[in-house]
Amino acid sequence: MRPQVLICSFLDAELIKRITDEVPQFDVIYCPELLPIPQFSADHWGNVRELTSSQLEQWREHLANATIMFDFDWWEPQDWREKSPKLRWIQATQAGVGARAEALGHHDNTMLITTAAGVHAKPLAEFALAGLLYFVRDLPALEARRQTEVWSGGHSSTLYGRRALMVGAGSIGREVARTLSFMGVSCDGTTRSGRELGQPFENSVNLNDCQLESYDVVVLSCPLTQETRGLFGEQQISAMKKGSILVNLARGPVLDQDALLAALVSGHLGGAVLDVASPEPLPQGDPLWKAPNLVLSPHCAANVDAENTRLVELFIKNIRRFLDGEELINRYDPHAGY
Repeated sequence: MRPQVLICSFLDAELIKRITDEVPQFDVIYCPELLPIPQFSADHWGNVRELTSSQLEQWREHLANATIMFDFDWWEPQDWREKSPKLRWIQATQAGVGARAEALGHHDNTMLITTAAGVHAKPLAEFALAGLLYFVRDLPALEARRQTEVWSGGHSSTLYGRRALMVGAGSIGREVARTLSFMGVSCDGTTRSGRELGQPFENSVNLNDCQLESYDVVVLSCPLTQETRGLFGEQQISAMKKGSILVNLARGPVLDQDALLAALVSGHLGGAVLDVASPEPLPQGDPLWKAPNLVLSPHCAANVDAENTRLVELFIKNIRRFLDGEELINRYDPHAGY
């Protein structure tokens, strides 16, 4: 039997053909009738179907024969050791897979996992820019005047000349910095090692030593690990410049949500832009829903129509490296958590 690539979440037919054409050394197994039903483009979770016993048996056979998986098994992913004895590599569709991988029993390097790091960087940078412009250019005031039919002059501010700090200088932080630099924003980045980051960063800083009050914008773009859980709390938020803006593109638990809420209510922060929350989904009645000066996305800012195309491009590159015995792009390190 030829080695098999099992597609575990929905892809358009043309993307399946692209994988099949580009890597003829593998049989590509794609059974959309057995997969969760996507609710939107690039939905890698979907609504689980009610499958018959024979359909589940078919899926079980595919799991047993898979050498490579695109995405984690949707059915019983925690049982990968027993159900997929031939499996050698999983290409995840998420950038931050640490919590999920750990929950599924990937505590060591037994299974090769690669992440989607970099795929979502541009959409998230666009979201960060949109949220910042919403506050800096005072779009709520424009909308209020339109609603009340008041034609009156006024002024807003500009991003040009401001300073921003990226807490996490990986692919997302770097892309946000590149985007903001184009708008005339001076960007610094944090690293644990203190290494020089180079362009688009002007300085490499340590979060514990930097002067948060000197930044107009702070962007959280680090992975969620044991070290970064609760990284940005009341102490850090209080140290930020009054009227500054906080952006969280990382994970909800990186940020102390209660401290954020207090800073928004008091007016210490001029605004916050969140793509994540804790917990997710955010429960009805949570005070964050009604927080002032907040842009809140239900962890979907990276969901764009081109996402699957970029994921497949990364997947094909990695399959070629896999065949050539080369190091794969975005290899997950369970000890580091990303």
